Amino acid sequence: MLIGIMSDTHDNLPAIAKAVELFNGRNVELVIHAGDYVAPFVARELKKLKAPLKGVFGNNDGERKGLYEALGIYDEILEIEADGMKIAVTHGTDERIVRALARSRLYDVVIVGHTHRYEIREEGRTILVNPGEVCGYVTGVKSVALLDTRKREVRIVNLDTGELLGAMSL
Repeated sequence: MLIGIMSDTHDNLPAIAKAVELFNGRNVELVIHAGDYVAPFVARELKKLKAPLKGVFGNNDGERKGLYEALGIYDEILEIEADGMKIAVTHGTDERIVRALARSRLYDVVIVGHTHRYEIREEGRTILVNPGEVCGYVTGVKSVALLDTRKREVRIVNLDTGELLGAMSL
């Protein structure tokens, strides 16, 4: 299963459209959003995804009722099982929660956002993935991640150039 991972879209509709185009072009089967959509109108672009969208709230998601109604987002921590892999998703605002999820040995992958910096790192037997920011506002790099559960591989991709920014086998 190929899973698209995004975070920190922050209302940047053109950047969200690029992410949706990349995910649809790669035929991802699921998209995970690690929070900070910001406003419900981002649903205009996110609803163009050909795959289901699952996600969590971030610290900048103030209109939670509207995001729930537009996208079905309703939680701060999400558990997903895909191809036998256990995945936890949280925005990452509280690093103690991120560490606890990663060190719990309950998950193969923990997905976070919040820092706006892409990263793939090992935390014990768990892989921690931050896809970076779709919006590009903080780092200047618009990025997403692709998790291939069959190949057991994570890749970070630059949305503007298509360049591979990082990869790790699980």
